[in-house]
Amino acid sequence: MHVHFLDPYRPRPSLVHDLDPRVKLVLLLAFIFTNTLLPVGAWPVFVLMFSMILAVEVLSELGVGYVLRRSVLALPFILAAFPLLFTIKGTTLFTFPLGNWVLSVSLAGLERFLSIAFKSWVSLQAAIVFAASTSFPDILVAMRAIHIPRLLVAIFGLMWRYLFVLVDEVLRLMRARLARSGQNAVAGYKSGGSLLWRARVAGGMAGSLFLRGFERSDRIYTAMLSRGYDGEVRTLSQPGLSLTHWAIIVLGFALLSALLGVAVLFWG
Repeated sequence: MHVHFLDPYRPRPSLVHDLDPRVKLVLLLAFIFTNTLLPVGAWPVFVLMFSMILAVEVLSELGVGYVLRRSVLALPFILAAFPLLFTIKGTTLFTFPLGNWVLSVSLAGLERFLSIAFKSWVSLQAAIVFAASTSFPDILVAMRAIHIPRLLVAIFGLMWRYLFVLVDEVLRLMRARLARSGQNAVAGYKSGGSLLWRARVAGGMAGSLFLRGFERSDRIYTAMLSRGYDGEVRTLSQPGLSLTHWAIIVLGFALLSALLGVAVLFWG
């Protein structure tokens, strides 16, 4: 099953990759939590937070361009905050007509929108670095180590594994369709019927995919139960964190707390 392109993990001989997954997960959550609590318009602190994640990207040897390209995924979610430009009252920057309405963009609304967009973009970059520098089994182990409920960890694990099962079934259907499709010798002419016919075929393939995926997942789950699966991810006992790991966590928390304190003091 050649679906490795779905796995964000990129092995590298870097300090970030070698760091204990539990430490990385704790620092990631602390970074995102701190980034979320930063007040609106704290631009110097925003730049420092971006500088921190940029330094981590360099240390991870993943490539800054790789992370920035993937962080474009934040754009659709940022658009959810777009109405803030028109709903937050404040000094009007400009207005423009839209049908029977006249929309006004306020300075406060623009500042809030840009703050949310920047914080979302930086937080997503941190998550991308974490996912690309930590294998998925290690992520599950780290989640259980910090006492995330077993049910949630099991849901994440099964969702990830069944995603590959679903892609495998899609590839099987595509190969079967290709094996049964004739090729037209006329250049630029597509084989098959009308657009409605193609839509009907695609709908049939989607239904077949659902049935085949459901049946296969049921067989996989039955096999898991027969081997003693009870919802817990069992691994070898994890060694305790070293003094170096604790020092990294304490320094990370101290730095993030200092940045949050400065932001609240001057812009809160």
